[in-house]
Amino acid sequence: MKSIRQTITDKGQNVLNIYFTAGHPTLVSTVDIIISLAKSGVDLIELGIPYSDPLADGLTIQKSGEAALRNGQTISNIFAQVKEARKSTDIPIVMMGYFNQFLQYGAERFLKDAYESGVQGLILPDLPMDIYQNEYQSMFEKYHMEISFLVTPLTSDDRIHLADQLSSGFLYVVSQSSITGKSGDLSDTQRQYFQRIQDMKLTSPQLIGFGIHDKKSRMEASQYAHGVIVGSAFIRALDGSQNVKETIKDFVGGL
Repeated sequence: MKSIRQTITDKGQNVLNIYFTAGHPTLVSTVDIIISLAKSGVDLIELGIPYSDPLADGLTIQKSGEAALRNGQTISNIFAQVKEARKSTDIPIVMMGYFNQFLQYGAERFLKDAYESGVQGLILPDLPMDIYQNEYQSMFEKYHMEISFLVTPLTSDDRIHLADQLSSGFLYVVSQSSITGKSGDLSDTQRQYFQRIQDMKLTSPQLIGFGIHDKKSRMEASQYAHGVIVGSAFIRALDGSQNVKETIKDFVGGL
Protein backbone atom coordinates (compact mmCIF):
# COMPACT_ATOMS: atom_id res chain seq x y z
CA MET A 1 0.00 0.00 0.00
CA LYS A 2 1.15 3.52 -0.77
CA SER A 3 1.85 5.62 2.32
CA ILE A 4 -0.41 8.48 3.36
CA ARG A 5 2.30 11.06 2.74
CA GLN A 6 3.22 9.61 -0.65
CA THR A 7 -0.43 9.54 -1.69
CA ILE A 8 -0.80 13.25 -0.91
CA THR A 9 2.54 14.17 -2.45
CA ASP A 10 1.82 12.26 -5.65
CA LYS A 11 -1.52 13.98 -6.18
CA GLY A 12 -0.13 17.36 -5.18
CA GLN A 13 -3.39 19.29 -4.94
CA ASN A 14 -7.14 18.90 -4.37
CA VAL A 15 -6.61 15.87 -2.12
CA LEU A 16 -9.90 14.74 -0.57
CA ASN A 17 -9.90 13.04 2.82
CA ILE A 18 -13.33 11.91 4.05
CA TYR A 19 -13.95 11.33 7.78
CA PHE A 20 -16.69 9.20 9.28
CA THR A 21 -17.27 7.50 12.60
CA ALA A 22 -16.72 3.74 12.56
CA GLY A 23 -19.93 2.00 13.59
CA HIS A 24 -22.25 4.76 12.38
CA PRO A 25 -24.94 4.66 11.09
CA THR A 26 -24.89 0.92 11.85
CA LEU A 27 -22.27 -1.39 13.31
CA VAL A 28 -21.95 -3.34 10.07
CA SER A 29 -21.91 -0.36 7.69
CA THR A 30 -18.25 0.53 8.22
CA VAL A 31 -16.77 -1.88 5.67
CA ASP A 32 -19.29 -0.91 2.98
CA ILE A 33 -18.63 2.79 3.58
CA ILE A 34 -14.85 2.33 3.30
CA ILE A 35 -15.18 0.39 0.05
CA SER A 36 -17.76 2.78 -1.42
CA LEU A 37 -15.64 5.82 -0.57
CA ALA A 38 -12.62 4.19 -2.20
CA LYS A 39 -14.63 3.45 -5.35
CA SER A 40 -16.02 7.01 -5.40
CA GLY A 41 -12.55 8.46 -5.93
CA VAL A 42 -11.61 9.93 -2.56
CA ASP A 43 -7.90 9.90 -1.80
CA LEU A 44 -7.83 9.11 1.93
CA ILE A 45 -10.25 7.81 4.53
CA GLU A 46 -10.20 9.04 8.12
CA LEU A 47 -11.91 6.58 10.43
CA GLY A 48 -13.16 8.03 13.71
CA ILE A 49 -13.01 5.94 16.88
CA PRO A 50 -16.22 6.66 18.83
CA TYR A 51 -15.51 8.16 22.23
CA SER A 52 -17.61 9.31 25.16
CA ASP A 53 -15.73 12.62 25.55
CA PRO A 54 -14.60 13.83 22.10
CA LEU A 55 -12.95 17.15 22.92
CA ALA A 56 -12.44 18.39 19.35
CA ASP A 57 -15.74 17.28 17.87
CA GLY A 58 -18.95 19.17 17.34
CA LEU A 59 -22.51 17.95 17.80
CA THR A 60 -22.74 16.00 14.54
CA ILE A 61 -19.69 13.86 15.24
CA GLN A 62 -20.57 13.59 18.92
CA LYS A 63 -23.97 12.14 18.04
CA SER A 64 -22.47 9.74 15.50
CA GLY A 65 -20.04 8.55 18.17
CA GLU A 66 -22.85 8.04 20.67
CA ALA A 67 -24.76 6.03 18.07
CA ALA A 68 -21.70 3.91 17.27
CA LEU A 69 -21.13 3.15 20.95
CA ARG A 70 -24.80 2.19 21.36
CA ASN A 71 -24.36 -0.07 18.34
CA GLY A 72 -21.59 -1.86 20.21
CA GLN A 73 -18.54 -0.54 18.37
CA THR A 74 -15.14 -1.26 19.91
CA ILE A 75 -11.55 -0.57 18.89
CA SER A 76 -10.90 -4.27 18.33
CA ASN A 77 -13.92 -4.48 16.07
CA ILE A 78 -12.74 -1.46 14.08
CA PHE A 79 -9.46 -3.22 13.40
CA ALA A 80 -11.41 -6.30 12.25
CA GLN A 81 -13.50 -4.10 9.95
CA VAL A 82 -10.42 -2.48 8.42
CA LYS A 83 -8.89 -5.91 7.86
CA GLU A 84 -12.08 -6.99 6.07
CA ALA A 85 -12.11 -3.82 3.93
CA ARG A 86 -8.49 -4.44 2.99
CA LYS A 87 -9.63 -7.45 0.96
CA SER A 88 -11.21 -4.96 -1.47
CA THR A 89 -9.20 -1.73 -1.32
CA ASP A 90 -5.71 -0.41 -0.60
CA ILE A 91 -6.82 3.21 -0.07
CA PRO A 92 -4.83 4.84 2.77
CA ILE A 93 -6.75 4.70 6.06
CA VAL A 94 -6.09 7.01 9.00
CA MET A 95 -7.69 6.44 12.40
CA MET A 96 -8.61 9.42 14.57
CA GLY A 97 -9.13 8.96 18.27
CA TYR A 98 -7.99 10.29 21.62
CA PHE A 99 -4.91 9.69 23.72
CA ASN A 100 -6.86 8.03 26.54
CA GLN A 101 -8.24 5.42 24.13
CA PHE A 102 -4.72 4.73 22.91
CA LEU A 103 -3.46 4.30 26.49
CA GLN A 104 -6.41 2.23 27.68
CA TYR A 105 -6.02 -0.21 24.79
CA GLY A 106 -2.28 -0.37 25.39
CA ALA A 107 0.02 1.75 23.25
CA GLU A 108 2.12 -0.98 21.64
CA ARG A 109 -0.85 -3.34 21.33
CA PHE A 110 -2.80 -0.57 19.61
CA LEU A 111 -0.03 0.14 17.12
CA LYS A 112 0.59 -3.54 16.43
CA ASP A 113 -3.11 -4.32 15.89
CA ALA A 114 -3.57 -1.19 13.78
CA TYR A 115 -0.61 -2.09 11.58
CA GLU A 116 -1.73 -5.70 11.16
CA SER A 117 -5.27 -4.61 10.23
CA GLY A 118 -4.07 -2.27 7.49
CA VAL A 119 -4.37 1.10 9.24
CA GLN A 120 -1.54 3.36 8.06
CA GLY A 121 -1.80 6.43 10.26
CA LEU A 122 -3.15 7.93 13.46
CA ILE A 123 -4.45 11.30 14.57
CA LEU A 124 -4.59 11.82 18.34
CA PRO A 125 -5.50 15.51 18.81
CA ASP A 126 -4.75 15.57 22.54
CA LEU A 127 -1.42 13.73 22.40
CA PRO A 128 1.22 16.29 23.49
CA MET A 129 4.03 16.52 20.99
CA ASP A 130 6.77 16.31 23.62
CA ILE A 131 5.26 13.12 25.08
CA TYR A 132 5.01 11.64 21.60
CA GLN A 133 8.62 12.56 20.87
CA ASN A 134 10.00 11.24 24.16
CA GLU A 135 7.84 8.15 24.71
CA TYR A 136 6.13 6.95 21.53
CA GLN A 137 7.90 8.10 18.36
CA SER A 138 10.17 5.05 18.16
CA MET A 139 7.17 2.79 18.73
CA PHE A 140 5.25 4.45 15.88
CA GLU A 141 8.26 4.01 13.64
CA LYS A 142 8.59 0.33 14.63
CA TYR A 143 5.08 -0.32 13.31
CA HIS A 144 5.40 2.02 10.30
CA MET A 145 2.54 4.11 11.66
CA GLU A 146 2.32 7.63 10.28
CA ILE A 147 1.13 10.35 12.65
CA SER A 148 -0.46 13.70 11.85
CA PHE A 149 -0.42 16.60 14.31
CA LEU A 150 -2.88 19.48 14.36
CA VAL A 151 -2.23 23.22 14.25
CA THR A 152 -4.78 25.99 14.77
CA PRO A 153 -4.92 29.76 14.20
CA LEU A 154 -3.58 30.18 17.76
CA THR A 155 -0.56 27.89 17.35
CA SER A 156 2.77 29.71 17.54
CA ASP A 157 5.26 29.53 14.69
CA ASP A 158 7.65 27.48 16.84
CA ARG A 159 5.00 24.86 17.56
CA ILE A 160 3.88 24.80 13.94
CA HIS A 161 7.46 23.99 12.96
CA LEU A 162 7.60 21.26 15.62
CA ALA A 163 4.30 19.76 14.42
CA ASP A 164 5.66 19.85 10.88
CA GLN A 165 8.87 18.13 11.98
CA LEU A 166 7.06 15.37 13.90
CA SER A 167 4.22 14.68 11.46
CA SER A 168 5.08 11.70 9.30
CA GLY A 169 1.66 11.68 7.60
CA PHE A 170 0.38 15.20 7.01
CA LEU A 171 -0.05 18.42 8.94
CA TYR A 172 -3.70 18.83 9.94
CA VAL A 173 -4.51 22.53 9.55
CA VAL A 174 -7.54 23.25 11.71
CA SER A 175 -9.36 26.06 9.96
CA GLN A 176 -10.84 27.74 13.02
CA SER A 177 -10.42 27.96 16.77
CA SER A 178 -13.50 25.87 17.53
CA ILE A 179 -14.91 22.36 17.33
CA THR A 180 -15.84 20.50 14.16
CA GLY A 181 -19.09 21.02 12.30
CA LYS A 182 -19.11 24.76 11.68
CA SER A 183 -20.02 25.80 8.16
CA GLY A 184 -20.16 28.94 6.09
CA ASP A 185 -17.83 30.87 3.81
CA LEU A 186 -14.17 31.26 4.67
CA SER A 187 -13.37 34.55 6.38
CA ASP A 188 -10.54 36.95 5.61
CA THR A 189 -9.00 35.97 8.95
CA GLN A 190 -8.99 32.32 7.91
CA ARG A 191 -7.44 33.16 4.54
CA GLN A 192 -4.70 35.14 6.28
CA TYR A 193 -4.04 32.17 8.57
CA PHE A 194 -3.86 29.73 5.65
CA GLN A 195 -1.51 32.10 3.84
CA ARG A 196 0.66 32.32 6.95
CA ILE A 197 0.98 28.52 6.99
CA GLN A 198 1.65 28.42 3.25
CA ASP A 199 4.37 31.07 3.53
CA MET A 200 6.23 29.03 6.16
CA LYS A 201 7.37 26.56 3.46
CA LEU A 202 6.80 23.52 5.66
CA THR A 203 8.02 20.07 4.69
CA SER A 204 4.85 18.11 5.53
CA PRO A 205 1.89 18.15 3.15
CA GLN A 206 -1.03 20.07 4.62
CA LEU A 207 -4.75 19.24 4.69
CA ILE A 208 -7.30 21.77 5.93
CA GLY A 209 -10.16 20.51 8.09
CA PHE A 210 -13.04 21.75 10.28
CA GLY A 211 -15.83 23.55 8.41
CA ILE A 212 -15.13 22.22 4.90
CA HIS A 213 -18.60 21.13 3.80
CA ASP A 214 -19.20 21.69 0.08
CA LYS A 215 -17.49 22.19 -3.27
CA LYS A 216 -17.05 25.93 -2.75
CA SER A 217 -15.32 25.61 0.62
CA ARG A 218 -13.28 22.65 -0.63
CA MET A 219 -11.96 24.45 -3.69
CA GLU A 220 -11.23 27.69 -1.85
CA ALA A 221 -9.37 25.97 1.01
CA SER A 222 -7.44 23.81 -1.46
CA GLN A 223 -5.80 26.95 -2.87
CA TYR A 224 -3.83 27.18 0.38
CA ALA A 225 -2.99 23.50 1.01
CA HIS A 226 -2.67 20.10 -0.64
CA GLY A 227 -6.31 19.37 0.06
CA VAL A 228 -9.08 19.15 2.62
CA ILE A 229 -10.78 16.93 5.19
CA VAL A 230 -14.57 16.68 5.14
CA GLY A 231 -16.30 15.07 8.12
CA SER A 232 -19.45 16.47 9.67
CA ALA A 233 -21.12 17.20 6.33
CA PHE A 234 -20.56 13.60 5.24
CA ILE A 235 -21.94 12.21 8.50
CA ARG A 236 -25.06 14.36 8.10
CA ALA A 237 -25.47 12.91 4.60
CA LEU A 238 -25.28 9.38 6.02
CA ASP A 239 -27.91 10.06 8.67
CA GLY A 240 -31.19 8.62 7.48
CA SER A 241 -29.71 7.36 4.21
CA GLN A 242 -31.70 4.53 2.65
CA ASN A 243 -28.91 3.63 0.24
CA VAL A 244 -25.40 4.25 1.55
CA LYS A 245 -23.67 3.56 -1.76
CA GLU A 246 -25.85 6.07 -3.64
CA THR A 247 -25.50 8.61 -0.85
CA ILE A 248 -21.71 8.35 -1.03
CA LYS A 249 -21.69 8.60 -4.81
CA ASP A 250 -23.88 11.73 -4.71
CA PHE A 251 -22.00 13.34 -1.82
CA VAL A 252 -18.53 12.89 -3.26
CA GLY A 253 -19.80 13.93 -6.68
CA GLY A 254 -21.14 17.13 -5.15
CA LEU A 255 -17.69 17.96 -3.79
